Amino acid sequence: MLGTHDLALFVISGLLLNMAPGPDSLLVMARSATQGWRAGSAAALGIGAGTCVHIVAAALGMSALLATSATAFMVVKLIGAAYLLYIGIGMLLAKRKEAVEPGAAALPALPYGRIFAQGFLTNVLNPKVALFFLAFVPQFISPDAEHKALAFLLLGAIFNLNGMLWCHFLALSTAFAQQRLQVGRRVGLWLERCTGGLFTLLGIKLALADRV
Repeated sequence: MLGTHDLALFVISGLLLNMAPGPDSLLVMARSATQGWRAGSAAALGIGAGTCVHIVAAALGMSALLATSATAFMVVKLIGAAYLLYIGIGMLLAKRKEAVEPGAAALPALPYGRIFAQGFLTNVLNPKVALFFLAFVPQFISPDAEHKALAFLLLGAIFNLNGMLWCHFLALSTAFAQQRLQVGRRVGLWLERCTGGLFTLLGIKLALADRV
């Protein structure tokens, strides 16, 4: 199919990889738990947009530059680590604001556009994602494919669609669980802070990561 092979295996592998916990899943769950499924969906759409950037970049060979240039990798890695730290510290320092009802406490709601931007930048500034596409997707492109870039884009689109389905499932299920379990807003605040701590650790880990 357009120069690809083992498409069913690719789909299954992609689903399993998308289900693995990581910064994207954490962001979607945190936003859904503290601000509802629409916020989680906004984060998921941002993540999907960031993934599109990686797919196109990899198809055009830009991911190969990250794989071969230590300087390029270092620059992107440090920018991505700095942004993860920025989000993580912001979540750690999140404060409650008084709600209309006496004695209630709520987290300040973020505009959906800002949540979308968080998802986009969290994904697009992670060079590990670019290297992942460079390493994983070509395994399912036929060596004799006439249009390898087109095959790469097709497989990347399928992988991204799987990721979007999973992220939106996380958004809906997390928001549903929050409502059914009647999780208090104070718990939501601590979930925000715990996620912030994980993002901070991920930012430090990314900054110290090797190229391989």
